[in-house]
Amino acid sequence: MADHTIGEAARISGIKVNTIRFYEGRGLLPEAPRTEGNRRLYDRSAIDRLSFIRHARDLGFALEDIAELLALQGQPGASCAPADSLARRHLAAVETRIKALEALKAELTRMTTACDGADIAHCQVIESLSDHALCQTDHRLGREVAIGAQASD
Repeated sequence: MADHTIGEAARISGIKVNTIRFYEGRGLLPEAPRTEGNRRLYDRSAIDRLSFIRHARDLGFALEDIAELLALQGQPGASCAPADSLARRHLAAVETRIKALEALKAELTRMTTACDGADIAHCQVIESLSDHALCQTDHRLGREVAIGAQASD
């Protein structure tokens, strides 16, 4: 099997070079051996591990959870109950975020539907943003969800 440079590993896995270095620093990926010229070399198992990490990140798993899943992956004879439990916790968190986003969507829909586009003095969007009591849903959790989504991008 041919070893790949960090740039090739990035292209194959779809993970940026800086992110690969970050994952190495966090211990999610073993530090790559280096050539005499100090270039990192990644074998097939490293590329597969990067692909695993990328897929888990695409599904929204936190780095700590991915580290746990990678540790479990290294124990092929062990029970998969811990992996299943971790995925179920993640699913429950996703369902909570979906509910919060639905409340946020409902409130934004109500605000924009109520706005007739007249003038700012009578703008329902501005009025709703000025007084939370005018809102019909508790969308504060939605704000945390939206902030969390922006932070992970």
